[in-house]
Amino acid sequence: QMQLAESGGGLVQPGGSLRLSCGASEFTLDNYAIGWFRQAPGKEREGVSCISSSGGVTDYVDSVKGRFTISRDNAKNTVYLQMNSLKPEDTAVYYCAADYSDYYCSHRVPFPVTVKEYDYWGQGTQVTVSA
Repeated sequence: QMQLAESGGGLVQPGGSLRLSCGASEFTLDNYAIGWFRQAPGKEREGVSCISSSGGVTDYVDSVKGRFTISRDNAKNTVYLQMNSLKPEDTAVYYCAADYSDYYCSHRVPFPVTVKEYDYWGQGTQVTVSA
């Protein structure tokens, strides 16, 4: 069973920063587009950002544009989500997911469509933004 693993979550004050990491021990990520999703209590899972397998295409949901940056280091088999200027509304469990087709991110398909198309998921990491 191929599975991803997220790390880097925690408690941070509004305006602070966190860097999430997504890795995999059983397979290499460089063949996959990687997406970051989040789910707050009582809300549906939403797409936050994605990066194509080559790293040449990235996409962000409007609410995080200019604050979050996705990147990948294929040599380390890791994808990162740098989150700056965090707001209380960013509080959620953050998940990374892998898409072997590499189609949805490369073509910037809207996130509400793609959330069900990713093949493999991690267990999630909690991000809490609070004073």
